[in-house]
Amino acid sequence: MKRLAALVVMLQPILSGAYVWDLPKGFPTPSVPAANPMSVEKVELGRYLFYDRRMSVNGVSSCATCHKQELAFTDGQPVAIGTTGEKHPRGAMSLVNVAYSAVLTWSNPGMRELEQQALVPMFGEHPIELGLKPGDGFLAMLRADARYRALFKAAFPAEEDCFTMANVTKALASFERSIISARSPYDRYHYERDDTAISDAAKRGEVLFFSQPLSCFRCHGGFSFSSNTVSQGHQIEELEFHNNGLYNVAGAHVGIFEFTKNPKDIGKFKAPTLRNIAVTAPYMHDGSLATLEDVVDHYAAGGRAHDNPLRDPLIGGFKLSAQDKRDLIEFLKSLTDEAILHDSRFSNPWH
Repeated sequence: MKRLAALVVMLQPILSGAYVWDLPKGFPTPSVPAANPMSVEKVELGRYLFYDRRMSVNGVSSCATCHKQELAFTDGQPVAIGTTGEKHPRGAMSLVNVAYSAVLTWSNPGMRELEQQALVPMFGEHPIELGLKPGDGFLAMLRADARYRALFKAAFPAEEDCFTMANVTKALASFERSIISARSPYDRYHYERDDTAISDAAKRGEVLFFSQPLSCFRCHGGFSFSSNTVSQGHQIEELEFHNNGLYNVAGAHVGIFEFTKNPKDIGKFKAPTLRNIAVTAPYMHDGSLATLEDVVDHYAAGGRAHDNPLRDPLIGGFKLSAQDKRDLIEFLKSLTDEAILHDSRFSNPWH
């Protein structure tokens, strides 16, 4: 009991109650489920769980294995690798600003809440990610850990038995929602009106990004530089997914067709955020493009699957000079929030 009391005292400064969003101008309050309101305590518990390798069947992996802070919560791999070595069909998406995402995966239109999504890497079998199984002792392990006893009690003080899988996913979701990226050079330039925050090349690149025929903003728009963005008090009537001309034959790249069964949806995927894009290579859902230069070339060519009748009409191709290409890439690099890559609020607490 003395040890538990000491842990509560140690954790008290960081477990201070109501959660306050630290949002800059231009960023709305994220949408949060009524059943899981944000709290400092839940966010901190979620951070411990996020980095805990005991969450995997073999003690090798954690959520952070595929979502590394220094890579804007991606993993630098073409496709993710599960804790047992199984290769996944798609890459690990960035968790930065995931609180604003109305849909949470590359190709499942029905996956809308982080609490629901957290169960997939923990218990999914096709493919195996963390490899947990119901009743395998995971909750018992948490209950036996003195640090977790303090953290769970602080996060869910009204519950007699707070060690439930529902509370695990609530804490994980709360931590993930707290990962807000809004401190890039472009944010300082655009929202704070600091004209010196980005280079002249990046400013020219911004003009290209928002102009025709490039129209990059049509799929990567708004403050999140993504599609399907939602915030408090805002609803999306119809989700957007795009076939960007990567493949002529879908094969393993069927996209949302897997769920909708509509033939017109074959090859359609979510357009991810471009924030921190310079540190999240390789690109596309399958990591098939290695560099930003490759990405620009892909869209300039109108995709590489020119005879795909399902290719999005927005992917029509365009011409860029060598200088234009450099300018566009400089603009994309200006979206990198260096602070979030090292912010201790999102770092591994077990170190």
